[in-house]
Amino acid sequence: MLVTDIGSDSLIDSLISDRIRELNKNPADIRHDLPFLVADTSRIFEQHQRWLRCLPNVTPFYAVKCNSDVRLLRYLARLGVGFDCASWGEMKLVLDLGVDPSRVIFAHPCKAVSALQMAARRGVPRTTFDNVDELEKIKANAPSLRLLLRIYADDDTALVSLGNKFGAPLDTTKALLLRARDLGLTVEGVSFHIASNSEAFVTAVENAKRVFQQGKQLGFKMRLLDIGGGFQDSNFEAMAATLQRVIDKEFPKSTQLMAEPGRYYARSFYTMACKATSRRKQIGQDRSTKADMLYLNDGIYGCFMNAIMENEVYTPTLIRQGMEHDSEREVGAHRYSVWGPTCDGFDCIAKEAMMACEVKVGDWLKFDNMGAYTVATSTQFNGFSNHYDVIYVDDHVPLRPDREVTDGTKRSRSEALL
Repeated sequence: MLVTDIGSDSLIDSLISDRIRELNKNPADIRHDLPFLVADTSRIFEQHQRWLRCLPNVTPFYAVKCNSDVRLLRYLARLGVGFDCASWGEMKLVLDLGVDPSRVIFAHPCKAVSALQMAARRGVPRTTFDNVDELEKIKANAPSLRLLLRIYADDDTALVSLGNKFGAPLDTTKALLLRARDLGLTVEGVSFHIASNSEAFVTAVENAKRVFQQGKQLGFKMRLLDIGGGFQDSNFEAMAATLQRVIDKEFPKSTQLMAEPGRYYARSFYTMACKATSRRKQIGQDRSTKADMLYLNDGIYGCFMNAIMENEVYTPTLIRQGMEHDSEREVGAHRYSVWGPTCDGFDCIAKEAMMACEVKVGDWLKFDNMGAYTVATSTQFNGFSNHYDVIYVDDHVPLRPDREVTDGTKRSRSEALL
């Protein structure tokens, strides 16, 4: 596969402006009132290079739930990335793209029988567990799967905690390993999942070592450590350095390492354009204290769910469509609250957003870093569509033969985990 030049912000801006000009030819078309996305795979390439530099011994298995765009999945597959799937549908999606089953982990501790049987039938090699009932289910339906014991990992900084739903407490791990041995199942390692917190990562790795030792004492060949996801752009290098140090300290070099990054890869993949369909200027006695209100054609029930789930702060920028109307636009900083299109008062994207100038009805706003848990969590609440047109940068940029990523006879690092 060939990789394009690094996609610039100016190219994305140009594609957005072209799309708006095209829409303006028929303003009565419903598409004129729908948001759209621009996707740039070169940003995925940049993230992958960062990963290889900072965590060269950790094989990434992309968390499909974060963004299941087929173009994104194909690109990651060609880069040699594996896939963390959590359902029947995600496994089918990835495997139907031609991804080798060895590059898939069924990373859900509590699975449906049909999904277990499908994983075994299609050759997915491993899954996770954290309770006795799951072991019984695996024994009855997919005994050939190799297992990772998911342990509880405490991270009180996480905005969305998974520890309250998954993970075996440390005082239960030996009993679970004993039951797995009695059932004749193969346990080959440990997994955990936290948010991006250095202290929590260190503690989780230290706890994983204890469980490794328990497994070895019971006769299991413990060889694989899955450090989960939670990696962020803002502190990735520092987090990777801390993580690498504690792994080097606690585990031998022969230990195979994997991770389940989702947001890390997907976040910068999409840029979103939303239209201001309405505006309410404050004209009463509160006009000097309350922000004017902008209503967009997408909101928290669409691609902005992270505003409430993870307290994401969104900072839109105005897409300038020529200067002919700017003489009618008030200059200087303007303060707005930004709302989605539904009739739900909870549908607030930003309680306060500072714009460089006045925003008018019909203007379009750009939101960066809209690739993670956006389209994947969107709904059709209140009758608004959750179908989003996507413009792909690679369709508009000539390919350069000197930026090749090979996918041929070389074995990917995820395949090395066989």
